[in-house]
Amino acid sequence: MARRTTAILLACALAGATGLTAHAAPAPEGDYIVVLKDSTDAKFKADKHSQDNGARVGHLYQSALKGYSGRMSEQARDRIAADPDVVRVEPVRQVRSTAQSLPTGVDRANADASPTAGIDGTDQRTDVDVAVIDTGVDSDHPDLNVVGGKNCTLPVLPPEDGHGHGTHVAGTVGALDNGAGVVGVAPGARIWPVKVLNDAGVGTTADVVCGIDYVAANSGQIDVANMSLGGAGTDDGQCGRRSGDSEHEAICRAVSAGVTFAVAAGNDAADAKDSTPAAYDEVITVSALADFNGQPGGGAPATCRDDEDDTFADFSNFGTDVDLIAPGVCINSTWPNGSYNTISGTSMATPHVAGAAALHKATNPAATPEQVKNALRSAGTTDWTWPSQDPDGTQEPLLDVTGF
Repeated sequence: MARRTTAILLACALAGATGLTAHAAPAPEGDYIVVLKDSTDAKFKADKHSQDNGARVGHLYQSALKGYSGRMSEQARDRIAADPDVVRVEPVRQVRSTAQSLPTGVDRANADASPTAGIDGTDQRTDVDVAVIDTGVDSDHPDLNVVGGKNCTLPVLPPEDGHGHGTHVAGTVGALDNGAGVVGVAPGARIWPVKVLNDAGVGTTADVVCGIDYVAANSGQIDVANMSLGGAGTDDGQCGRRSGDSEHEAICRAVSAGVTFAVAAGNDAADAKDSTPAAYDEVITVSALADFNGQPGGGAPATCRDDEDDTFADFSNFGTDVDLIAPGVCINSTWPNGSYNTISGTSMATPHVAGAAALHKATNPAATPEQVKNALRSAGTTDWTWPSQDPDGTQEPLLDVTGF
């Protein structure tokens, strides 16, 4: 089936940025902290410096130390520093929360119990490579281990993420276990950004095939590929050769080269058989679980969007093509510009499975994609509320990496 465009499986809900990591970058030029001698009247001196030097006073400090914060020119800074009542004038630095959180999805998949993941706040990286075929990835994000990559939308540019989706996916796969920000299912996995969707989150099958081709060319290094994207189409069972489906044929060849593909089922509350790559038999197709606290049993209040805890997400595609279910509602992960964000979708469920595949490959490097799929399905549990909104009559296994 010929298809011109492939649209990203956009997240169903967006929320604001959350916890952030330590960062040493300076704040905008001209912001300073002026520390005064303990005997100085801080308010009087701040007012005088404002009047005499044009300093715009921010905070006034009078208990922990004497002084103030303010914005000023370099000339004003030098004049103020020369005041005998001034101990020092120091530039303001940007700081961020240093507490690492365990995202609910990583918790529910039991990645913190995986001996291979070894989540303990110590940056010991999973020795595995995962391609994120998406909107690109923030290569400078302090919580990601980014290597290699290709931009199929604008080949002359690096595969940077101007959208956010790909960076979010990458964090769920492998955010560093470094005591800051969040942690992924396979902490520190080497992330290969493959940009096939533009900064509006859309692209063409030509670009998608370019991305799969790149993964196949690097199959000697890349173990797993995540495709949280999709478009209309079906599987003719012939790896695309008879239907003229180049995307399917490319995936089949990459799978034959040893790459395991985890793909999103889709967010249309419809049968995944009418969406590709979700319909392809050679991939691991992932539906989404609504989970708000990382624990089984249900009953947790909804957070970033309305849904019922511990049930099949109300937006998720379903059907016989679905292989696994994983948390995909209100998932906190990495976001461009070194930040974090909470969003939802089968796009968010899929990288949990890609991370799980990465853990399995890290300890079973010779495992074929089919063996990886079978291992993940066999390890899955039925410990989630069903049938809930799931209309297909089959309870797919819930991802569980405890033994990986």
